[in-house]
Amino acid sequence: MKKLKLLALPLFVLLFLSSCTSVRVLSDYDKDTDFKSYKSYAFYKTGIDKAQISDLDKKRILRAIETEMGTRGFVKSQNPDILVSIFTKEREQVDVYNNNFGWGGWGGWGWGWGWGGFGPGWGWGGSNVSTRTEGSLYIDLIDAKNKELVWQGKGEGTLSNTKNIEKKEMRIKEFVAEILTQYPPNAVASN
Repeated sequence: MKKLKLLALPLFVLLFLSSCTSVRVLSDYDKDTDFKSYKSYAFYKTGIDKAQISDLDKKRILRAIETEMGTRGFVKSQNPDILVSIFTKEREQVDVYNNNFGWGGWGGWGWGWGWGGFGPGWGWGGSNVSTRTEGSLYIDLIDAKNKELVWQGKGEGTLSNTKNIEKKEMRIKEFVAEILTQYPPNAVASN
């Protein structure tokens, strides 16, 4: 039984840490659009200029998009089929962790619930509070001829407030790659 409890904590920590690094992705599209007809793209400067992030991060995002679009066979053009725009949102997320460890009331030590729960919860304990930035990156694909949105991808995840530029660039590449796995929608639907 003790071995099981000792293994449960590292597994919980591993699951928690892996959930913090993932990017949750959603996409939406116009079902009447023929996505196979799009072969070229350009960035939609008007939309990108409105994104409320640093110019350096905009450059990182646009470079990551260029890479991903290239892997999908798109070429950058002065006369594009689609325009690519981005925007971002962020919010502070506050997490409170209750670290009570104590007697759970069933004849042994374990994770306790504290007063008002199943046992007195004696031992060490307390709460830890941490904050993290939860961010969303939207990538919009706009039909260049009629200026209508035809596809939108959204990635949500934790953003690292790191001074390590390589880690920051890797996180941005991860966001963009995960979002664009949803494009084109017909390929996603057939999987």
